[in-house]
Amino acid sequence: MLIGIDLPGHAGSDQVRADLPATAALVSEAVRATVGDAPCDLLGYSLGARVALHVAIDGDLALGRVVLIGGTAGIEDEAARRARREADEVTAAALEASGDVDAFLERWVRGPMFARLGQAAQRDERRRNSAVGLASSLRLAGTGTQEPRWDDLGAAKAPALALAGTDDDRFSAHALRLARQLPDGVATLIPGGGHAVHLAQPATTARLIRHWLALTPLISTPPQSPP
Repeated sequence: MLIGIDLPGHAGSDQVRADLPATAALVSEAVRATVGDAPCDLLGYSLGARVALHVAIDGDLALGRVVLIGGTAGIEDEAARRARREADEVTAAALEASGDVDAFLERWVRGPMFARLGQAAQRDERRRNSAVGLASSLRLAGTGTQEPRWDDLGAAKAPALALAGTDDDRFSAHALRLARQLPDGVATLIPGGGHAVHLAQPATTARLIRHWLALTPLISTPPQSPP
């Protein structure tokens, strides 16, 4: 069974407002409502990868394995974090003022992290989002809002595979660091892919994930009873 979740501020969850910890709790609740206490795997990309890390560190799902595509445990420098929040606020305010999701998406996918995707950028899927929903996601769950979790990675409750494209220097470094600091972490860098490596190199990404899942036993971490 495969469950696809629209994160707060996106598509079918357009009206939901939540920061990262609250989003992780909502994801755990949605998964548990579907599979109960059966062990499950969790895959997230970019914002989804940051949410998946929060679930793995703080959540109480019976989590088997985690796949992080273009993930990070946060910006450690406070000034850089503040600058990212301010930049995201400017973007969110402009998006709300114009209401033009198409123009926003075109600027977004032309950025350096997505420049070579072309038709693989999934524009039609991204058009399911609204201006107000995307603005709220930037304000509440953008990278600048995330408290760095690097020191908490040792508490992750499941093996993790961190993937990044070799064209994305920043997230390649994040993937390698995640693998070093997670208790059962593995990193794989995929040639010819940027930030959205699963869109740039879908067959290679899928093959690597299937291979890792086949080699990594599915573990069950049962929900913990409150003290």
